[in-house]
Amino acid sequence: MAYGLQPQNRYGGPVAPAVPAHSMLAQVLGITALGLCVTALAAWLFQDLSPGIGLMAMILGLILLFSIYAVRRNEGLSLLLFYAFTFCEGVGIAPVIGQYVRAFGPDVVVNAALTTGLGMFALAAIVYATGLDLRRFQGIFMIALLGLIVVGIVSMFVRFIHPETYAWITLVIFSGLVLIDFARLRAGGDGLTPVLMATSIYLDAINIFLALLQIFGGRRASD
Repeated sequence: MAYGLQPQNRYGGPVAPAVPAHSMLAQVLGITALGLCVTALAAWLFQDLSPGIGLMAMILGLILLFSIYAVRRNEGLSLLLFYAFTFCEGVGIAPVIGQYVRAFGPDVVVNAALTTGLGMFALAAIVYATGLDLRRFQGIFMIALLGLIVVGIVSMFVRFIHPETYAWITLVIFSGLVLIDFARLRAGGDGLTPVLMATSIYLDAINIFLALLQIFGGRRASD
């Protein structure tokens, strides 16, 4: 199921003073990269955990995600909460990583991670090279994201959509959100702090990675 809560100001008014675009880019990419490293390390170390513990870590991560937004004006505290959140995310997805490693070997996880990184780099390059700005469509993408979350919850109880189909829809929606986030980053963050921008891009990356993992795993299973 997509883990799709996004930091506000995809929704509301400014929450921070404007930051020069080049400075914002460096800060956000640095924060995001370190957060993804924390998640990767936690996922690898705890891949033998039970799904129940992983679920508890995801719930704690959700609380931390709300907390990041609540203390957004305290950048030091919000940064600390962000890294705690990325650690919980790593623990939360660790059982999933473990399942794929045991079923298909580590290659499928590595390929999903590399494809995620290269794909996000390509999308960011498109935005910065062409000036593509899809921010006017962010409402549409947010509605699609909410619908995706509802479908994911329902499908946990009533199987009415194939997991690979759900993964492709997830991939499309979050690819669009990546384009929107980098357009906002190129514009200086639209009033968001670097931590909130990093959180948004981090969530894009995690959901794209999980979608690709499902797609690549499904292909291995059908071979």
